[in-house]
Amino acid sequence: MPETNLTVTGDFAKAQSIDFVNQFSGGLTKLMELLGITRRTPMANGSLIKTYKSTTTLADGSVAEGETIPLSKAGSVLAATYELTFQKYRRAVSAEAIQRHGFDQAVTDADRKLLREIQSKIRRQLVAFLGTGTSTASGTGLQAAVANAWGKLQVLFEDDSAGDPIMIVHPMDVSDYIGSASITTQNAFGMQYFKAFTNVSMLTNSNVPQGTFYATVADNLNIAYPTISGGELGKAFSFTTDETGLVGITHTPKTDNLTYETTILTGPTIFAERLDGVVVGTIE
Repeated sequence: MPETNLTVTGDFAKAQSIDFVNQFSGGLTKLMELLGITRRTPMANGSLIKTYKSTTTLADGSVAEGETIPLSKAGSVLAATYELTFQKYRRAVSAEAIQRHGFDQAVTDADRKLLREIQSKIRRQLVAFLGTGTSTASGTGLQAAVANAWGKLQVLFEDDSAGDPIMIVHPMDVSDYIGSASITTQNAFGMQYFKAFTNVSMLTNSNVPQGTFYATVADNLNIAYPTISGGELGKAFSFTTDETGLVGITHTPKTDNLTYETTILTGPTIFAERLDGVVVGTIE
């Protein structure tokens, strides 16, 4: 008869999965909060996401008495299509490696490295997507460029309550600005001035090309992700997911070859409701 509260292999694997997913959730949740991404939509794998842009033709309203009023037309045309697909990752460690290096180093530490790389990939994908924006703005120096981008967003979303502007800038461009800014009037790495003046939330990311920045408004960014837990998939696989549902993970001991496997399933897709509402800015 086993002792009470004995930790068995299945319990240990589950604990590892939960711990790993919680760490992953922390990184993604912080990123999503910083970007103001609040609209998340779970969908089935393979779903198509279609975004549209509005088209309006306003007829001449100067109509003489008794004449037929010409028709105005409002509609929408397809702007972009995104397909939601799984991204799958797997790694395995041998029993010999676990025995020689210990479980923490062979499994836990290696899982954390895999986590960081997946997080980095998602950030790179996000930045790469923002680089496809179709609106532009420029200015001499960071302050003028940001002000022009802010003005462009005000025009683009003049009729919408789309949230505050968000801008992502290369750290060295922020550093250059700080070097020439008045220390007595700037704080928070020189960005509080912009926040106070234009209500802009500014982030730094080294994946943005130096001399370039990306700007949009919070509610223009969306994130869709394939459903990982529950449903039909849950009948076949036991994935543990974080509270956002963006990533699932499971650990499996394999007795046929004495390895311990980590399997990760994710697939978030970030898209803009209006691609013309994403400004690619240039710092001259």
